Amino acid sequence: MAIKYYNPTTPGLRGMTTQDFDSLTAKRSKKSLLVIKKRGSGRNNQGRITTRHKGGGTKRFYRIISFKLPQDYEGTVMQIEYDPNRSARIALLRGKDNQYRYIIASNDLKIGQVIRSGLEDIAISNSNRMPLKVIPVGSIVHAVELEPNGGAKLVRSAGNSAQLMGKDNGYAQLRLPSGEIRLINENCFASVGVVGNEQHQNIKIGKAGRNRHKGIRPSVRGVVMNAVDHPHGGGDGGRHGVGGGKGHGTAPKTPWGQKTLGYKTRRRKVSNKLIVRTRHQSKRKK
Repeated sequence: MAIKYYNPTTPGLRGMTTQDFDSLTAKRSKKSLLVIKKRGSGRNNQGRITTRHKGGGTKRFYRIISFKLPQDYEGTVMQIEYDPNRSARIALLRGKDNQYRYIIASNDLKIGQVIRSGLEDIAISNSNRMPLKVIPVGSIVHAVELEPNGGAKLVRSAGNSAQLMGKDNGYAQLRLPSGEIRLINENCFASVGVVGNEQHQNIKIGKAGRNRHKGIRPSVRGVVMNAVDHPHGGGDGGRHGVGGGKGHGTAPKTPWGQKTLGYKTRRRKVSNKLIVRTRHQSKRKK
């Protein structure tokens, strides 16, 4: 996917880039795989804001994605589509039973390509889905399950991939995009290849209104607030960092006084024993 640039005819277009949609093959989605998506604006079922800076945005339908294909499945790629709810592209498959399904589109996926899913006798080719125990060590995969038959949970965003590092005692060692190496049950399914739309990270928003269309509201820094409004606020005037100013604590905090910006919140997780090397350790070694 290429990046589309604009002439700076207006201040908003100066430096703004968008995606080139020439790789898409359809303008309309499959109606039977669309459901209405309600906008909660970051509120829970009691109407209280649980995620700040959300609201507004363009209306959109949710596409029902099949993160778990049936056993011995064979489907043909009918079209590649844009999904407003995720960074990756999606592909429409038609199976032998004439049932349609959406999957996350991998890189270089073509119209008419046949995609298979099963336990054995599946070729190690782009987008084919199979257990980790039959995938060769060193292969690049995406859409990985965390638990057998649990559906894809890992490596689903644009341009991401994981590498199979080894297998031992019923577990596969997978190096995730963050650098973390994690043990995953070798019976978990994964798709071969890299998630498409790899240029997504290079897109420049360009103007505030474009973020509002995405449902993202403005965010105000705590250091510019008054001391009564935020732990970072206050001071004797002038610019200052998080640690300076009157009434500031020694560590960065949320508006409610909880430590943040580097403060570790992961505590006593059962899955900690499955992490061979954390993403922080991998960054230090570099």
